[in-house]
Amino acid sequence: MNIEELRTYCLSLETVEEKFPFAKIKGGESVLVFYVCNHMFAMVDLDDSDIVNIKCQPERIVDLREHCEWAGKASHMNNKYWLGMRLSGVPDDTAKELISNSYSIVKEKYRKKKR
Repeated sequence: MNIEELRTYCLSLETVEEKFPFAKIKGGESVLVFYVCNHMFAMVDLDDSDIVNIKCQPERIVDLREHCEWAGKASHMNNKYWLGMRLSGVPDDTAKELISNSYSIVKEKYRKKKR
């Protein structure tokens, strides 16, 4: 999966928005963030677009980091809840499943809070 495919897939999910929320911060101008329910579920630095940070279940993060060389720590995020995924190493179907999982975690959490 490359950055264009990542962007296309994220935007194909229902009610997703993309923004550059760190544009006013030095070094943050190139960080593209995908949102659902006004909360981020994926982020990628376009200057180094091989790593995407996604939300994930803590126990699953531990397992992925132990068994998959493409799974690592998420830069500038709480590593208990965020996974750094190297796009050049992860199979496309796995990447899509993990992005969809991240989207679902965030959507479910914040949809409940709006009720």
